[in-house]
Amino acid sequence: MDFFASSGYLIFLITSAAIYAIFGLGLNVQWGFTGLINFGHVAFMAIGAYSTALLTLQGVPMIISVLVGMGLSALLGLLIGTSTLRLREDYLAIVTIGVAELLRLVAKNEEWLTKGTFGVRSYPIPFDFEPNLVLKIIFIALLTFLAVYAEWLLWQSLSRQFKDNQSIQRKSVQPRKPIALVIWGVIATGLILFAYIPGVISLYNYTYKAGLMLLTLVCLTLIYIALELLVNSPWGRILKAIREDEEIPRALGKNVFWYKLQSFMLGGAIAGIAGAFFAWQLTTIYPDNIFDSLLTFNAWIIVVVGGSGSNAGTILGAIIFWGYDSLTRYLLPQLGWFDQSQAGAFRIMVIGFILMVLMVWRPQGILGKKEELTLGR
Repeated sequence: MDFFASSGYLIFLITSAAIYAIFGLGLNVQWGFTGLINFGHVAFMAIGAYSTALLTLQGVPMIISVLVGMGLSALLGLLIGTSTLRLREDYLAIVTIGVAELLRLVAKNEEWLTKGTFGVRSYPIPFDFEPNLVLKIIFIALLTFLAVYAEWLLWQSLSRQFKDNQSIQRKSVQPRKPIALVIWGVIATGLILFAYIPGVISLYNYTYKAGLMLLTLVCLTLIYIALELLVNSPWGRILKAIREDEEIPRALGKNVFWYKLQSFMLGGAIAGIAGAFFAWQLTTIYPDNIFDSLLTFNAWIIVVVGGSGSNAGTILGAIIFWGYDSLTRYLLPQLGWFDQSQAGAFRIMVIGFILMVLMVWRPQGILGKKEELTLGR
């Protein structure tokens, strides 16, 4: 069990789950709440990563570099949306794939701007200092608050799903068992607690990776709270109406195109923030590792599994995804059934199988609402 005893690897998993949760929240704004298909979501992350890394190398303060990366990612969303959002949804999907590939080729060949295949490296990393004891205690207290808040948020969401199931049971001839929700809740709780203890240890024995983990979790919490306020506001209700049937808000005098554009730009800006954290975690970025289409695929898995149109579901999806990733990376080599390349392919096959089962058994995802399902619309 040396693999799991390594607190450094667990800090990496916590940070990765938080980054992917932020990345997934951006996609959830576009797809989950507005119904916009984006298969090139990684392009927004890459813009944020490259902007943050390159600007900080030039001496620009980190916070300004991140804001510039957000702005450029939002600008990319504006450019893509202006040209495609008036057309059918499949055009948007095609264009986003093409733009992501185009930007990858630009990053790979324009060495004067992006360092090309040599990559951008040795850029400043946040929280790269040695805190005193008082600051360490503050960091641990903040992490404890975030863990308690995550638990409360998880069980609040599961409680709402349980009540929804009870109302369905009263209307349905065939009763539905909500035991699966409890199982998912127990699994997620175990993963949160499993991550909390090494997080506290790493913050006490401080490294910059522990500081980055805490900063990522704080940013994720703030983004979640802001999105919850937005999607439950009149603005968010209009996005949901557009997702269900855009002719209805159009008939009520709403500028559907403008709302779609706002949603696409906001999702891109959030992905740009995720890109900054992704760059800080990797410490070196290349066109092939930051523009990997698998990152977009992973974001879709997180949103679909957690629940399309649910911010809490997206966070839960990220936790489950990285829990699955870490477990299978450890267990499969122990079985001795596959070599390294075969094990990687098998893990992806299992993810595909889980998605197929989920689409049949619970197409709205774990915390999604079936009445808000956008699939097959």
